[in-house]
Amino acid sequence: MSKPVVLIAEELSPATVEALGPDFEIRSVDGTDRVALLEALSDADAVLIRSATKMDAEAIAASPKLRVIARAGVGLDNVDIKAATQAGVMVVNAPTSNIISAAELTIGHILSLARHIPAGNASLSAGEWKRSKYTGTELYEKTIGIIGLGRIGALITARLQAFGTTIIAYDPYVTSARAQQLGVQLVSLDELLERADFVTIHMPRTPETLGMIGDDQLALMKKSAYVVNVARGGLIDEDALYRALTTGTIAGAGLDVFVTEPPLESPLISLDNVVVTPHLGASTDEAQEKAGVSVARSVRLALSGELVPDAVNVAGGVIDPYVRPGIPLLEKLGQVFSGLAKNSPITSVDVEIRGELVDYDVSVLKLAALKGIFTNIVSENVSYVNAPLLAEQRGIEVRLLTDAGSEDYRNVLTLRGALADGSQISVAGTLTGPKQIEKIVGINGYDVEVPLAQHLIVMIYEDRPGIVAVYGREFGEAGINIAGMQIARTTAGGSALSVLTVDSPVPDGILESVRAAIDADVMQAIDITEA
Repeated sequence: MSKPVVLIAEELSPATVEALGPDFEIRSVDGTDRVALLEALSDADAVLIRSATKMDAEAIAASPKLRVIARAGVGLDNVDIKAATQAGVMVVNAPTSNIISAAELTIGHILSLARHIPAGNASLSAGEWKRSKYTGTELYEKTIGIIGLGRIGALITARLQAFGTTIIAYDPYVTSARAQQLGVQLVSLDELLERADFVTIHMPRTPETLGMIGDDQLALMKKSAYVVNVARGGLIDEDALYRALTTGTIAGAGLDVFVTEPPLESPLISLDNVVVTPHLGASTDEAQEKAGVSVARSVRLALSGELVPDAVNVAGGVIDPYVRPGIPLLEKLGQVFSGLAKNSPITSVDVEIRGELVDYDVSVLKLAALKGIFTNIVSENVSYVNAPLLAEQRGIEVRLLTDAGSEDYRNVLTLRGALADGSQISVAGTLTGPKQIEKIVGINGYDVEVPLAQHLIVMIYEDRPGIVAVYGREFGEAGINIAGMQIARTTAGGSALSVLTVDSPVPDGILESVRAAIDADVMQAIDITEA
């Protein structure tokens, strides 16, 4: 019997090939040569790529035997995950390969800003000797503000504490117990910006975090303060940052990522008080080798039919076909769940499976739920292997509960949780009909039946006449088109819940306007990323 074909489309370390072992036929191709790539994919069982090879819908369609796409790195912008999922092709990456490299680059940017190292180097290289021009500042006894206390934030914390600094952090999803364990004081975003001498941001790029540091936030910072971003382009409003840097609002910035890359037209790269690097967060020999070895191991697992923890679109392994449709459903319910939690840390989560599914191994559904919960609230890519670790790091107690009884639907999948402020939240979903339509069937104890959509709005308010007309008018005037709606209530005149599906994301300002207009207790927009 012939060996499975593993195609290596970009240069990878010898350790990557070694990790694949002798059980595969290893072939190589230049992934940037489109014609050669498509031809080589025709009988490949797996393909290993980095950032240059485009595994889009055309490439996937040209790969009838393909079972796994392995990206030796973190980003997946060059992989059409939706097309891969539809074709039954697993996509894997190396989510933890670069976290140390990213943390160390952050430290490098902070030190470069504090001691003017790049400018001093450029000056001396130009034949100048201007010691007094580059007088810097010590990190000792300075306050460092970390926005996003995930794994990279925790690594930065440990390293900067050795400099004798005070670490404060803003992360709405981290409990005080976890922060205390790290030796970090949790504060509000405004307080962090006001107090910190150096601010470094480590958040995912989502509609909520895009441009989260703008004119208003930069105005809160000390004139002597610096801001660093090695996480995602767009977290800092680049126009606002340019204004702050050129007017003396803040002292300087360190940037490794940009909205447009390469940022050749950006005025930021020419400023004297900015240190820039060309997206080097994962660019170390160690990170590249870790990434290659990690995905090689995932390819071995995938082609042998075992569970692949780092799969980003399907769980892989021996999962019953009856259970498999529940995986993307629970990932999406997890995103709704974390959206309902908003700015209060989650302290416990119950993943409850009711109905016929309990006759099968449903342990993967717990992983899918956690993956969904963390998808939009941590900076690193979330997978089946690191999702439980992320919960453990945040002190979140997680249980999988099963019950064969399900009165209204064949199967119901529910997430229930407690928040640090003492409140409880829940979201339930099911799959209906021959097409297995994904639906939300419950939110916080209210019974609804709403097809899952990319953009949702959840409102809870006092039931009274005219409310629908009020929020319908408000959203209409703001250009937000309502595609679907359902209302549930406890009793007439009591508390009511509305769930809307809309065609576009809803800005916070519009949400606040509608909340005030109807005096809502809960007003939350939730944007769902495709599982």
